Amino acid sequence: MSATPSVTRALPAAPTRHRLLALTAAWLATRALMLTLLAHNTLPLLGGGSVAREVWKLYGHWHGVLEHGAFPAHDTLWQYPPGAGAVLLSPSLLPGLTYFQAFVALTLASDAAIALMLARAGTRRDRSLHGAAYWTLCLPLLLHVPLARYDVQVTAFAVASLLVLPRSRRACGALAALGALVKVWPALVLLGTPRGRPTRSAWSWAAVTGAAVFALFAGLFRNPLAFVHQQGGRGVQIESFGGTALALATHAGWPGRVRYRYGALEFTGPHVPAVAHLSLVLTAAAFALLLLWRIRARRWAPATPYDAALTAVLLFTVTSRVISPQYMIWLLGLAAVCLTSRATTQRPVAALVAAASLVSAIAYPTLYHDVAACTWTGCALMVARNGLLAAAAVTSFVRLWRSTKREPLPGEPDTGSDRLPHGVLSPS
Repeated sequence: MSATPSVTRALPAAPTRHRLLALTAAWLATRALMLTLLAHNTLPLLGGGSVAREVWKLYGHWHGVLEHGAFPAHDTLWQYPPGAGAVLLSPSLLPGLTYFQAFVALTLASDAAIALMLARAGTRRDRSLHGAAYWTLCLPLLLHVPLARYDVQVTAFAVASLLVLPRSRRACGALAALGALVKVWPALVLLGTPRGRPTRSAWSWAAVTGAAVFALFAGLFRNPLAFVHQQGGRGVQIESFGGTALALATHAGWPGRVRYRYGALEFTGPHVPAVAHLSLVLTAAAFALLLLWRIRARRWAPATPYDAALTAVLLFTVTSRVISPQYMIWLLGLAAVCLTSRATTQRPVAALVAAASLVSAIAYPTLYHDVAACTWTGCALMVARNGLLAAAAVTSFVRLWRSTKREPLPGEPDTGSDRLPHGVLSPS
């Protein structure tokens, strides 16, 4: 007996099933490789154990403090919103494992959830599995670093927020708020919501969810705002754009030095405060540029919210005083979301982000001693990585601007207002 039409429509076509099976096999193989690298992370070329040490030493220490009902207020390394506490406590959900084992297991689960969300989105009409393939194959470019940081978990919130937007603006806003309570940047994914009801609904739910969950943390833990002071004291990390300029300046006689401060290697010496202030000014300028885009945008395509999210996070990344290796995880996740849509303008940007991730892994952990010592090799790596990021940011913004600046053609729906065509956003 043949399948009924409804069942037939529910099953993916044979070529799609084959691609999904190939993606599953690729995910399992690449994650096995990442786990192998993590198991051998004490090798000099893999950082001599420094990558994993952050989990079992620092995260494990914070876990003990959080279990006593307080955020580590007097720890200069604690620079994260209160939602990070929930992520750091989550390994307790797996009592049969050590803290490190449980953390890695939950990180892998979040990674798999992202791949699954991207694959599910890619099987819909007018969508593509390129996003799922991109995430599966490009995350391992960062070697084992993603398994020993909680940025995969944060990226999962951002990816889910964007992918759920066509079906529920409320869920989109709520998920973005939850991600922002863990690390602030997921709030930026709401920048590209179409004007009118979609924006009001998503942003309102983000505000309500954020306020409610923050109040919950404030009631359960002491010192929920401790991270604000520590974050404000950060200087210029050696991997930032400002850090690259200062590293090059050491070869011209600048007397600054690299010191371990606020959980990262930062420059100290003359003119460092000026470089840090310039980074903040550039971040403000990036925000103003994004607001100008939003005001001037006239046309929203189905991929515009995805493209805008990637553009926004790229601009804030390149102007940051701190561009840690794990920042690349965010960009890979958002680029993957863009690639789920056939209408995205960000394909060249995704390629640049992947290339920057590869160079970033060479810089950290492989040759981090060169970066820290400001050798010519270290400087060259940072110029290459940051140059790729700069090219990605400029390309991303230009392509986003051009794709949304024109008025809709005669007979074409105006997707920049409340009048949304079917399939772009459905009422929530």
